[in-house]
Amino acid sequence: MVAVGTIVWLSSELMFFAALFAAYFTIRAVSPELWAQNTQLLNVPFSAANTTILVLSSVTCQLGVFQAEKGIAGRTGKLFQVRLWGLREWFVLTYFMGAIFIAGQSFEYAELIHEGVTIPASSYGTVFYLATGFHGIHVTGGLIAFLFVLGRTFVAKRFTHEQAVTAIVVSYYWHFVDVVWIGLFATVYLIK
Repeated sequence: MVAVGTIVWLSSELMFFAALFAAYFTIRAVSPELWAQNTQLLNVPFSAANTTILVLSSVTCQLGVFQAEKGIAGRTGKLFQVRLWGLREWFVLTYFMGAIFIAGQSFEYAELIHEGVTIPASSYGTVFYLATGFHGIHVTGGLIAFLFVLGRTFVAKRFTHEQAVTAIVVSYYWHFVDVVWIGLFATVYLIK
């Protein structure tokens, strides 16, 4: 039931991001010259590397889910024996990759603000920061969810089916956030 509820909720989130995409394309159609001058300021290689980190975090998240489905909360070997990692190790790695993505996005914002791309400066800045900023808020929410799942695995005396379901539901959210970013990255950084 929790998984179904999460999927329904993510569908509503999809509509939210669809509205942001619609706003982006609408304002872009009205002010093409604004887009031409502002998209030149985007650091596409940096953002591509940041995107790669986020996409790979979906892989590490799913590896953690596979371990949760087997009932393996923690590693069964030494720390550097990656094959023997459990849910915790994979989710901690996913958490750090997501945090690196947020730090990268913050760095990019600082660079763009230095270049004069701000929310009040133009409609480009407004839709850029709205779309990428709301995505960043969603990534931060996912990071908090990872902390919640990790905390539950450490507090519980034994790893239960309910904890595995929680890990699976958090992975749905994380994969959703990653897919949305792929769309945003393609729209904002690649389509000129």
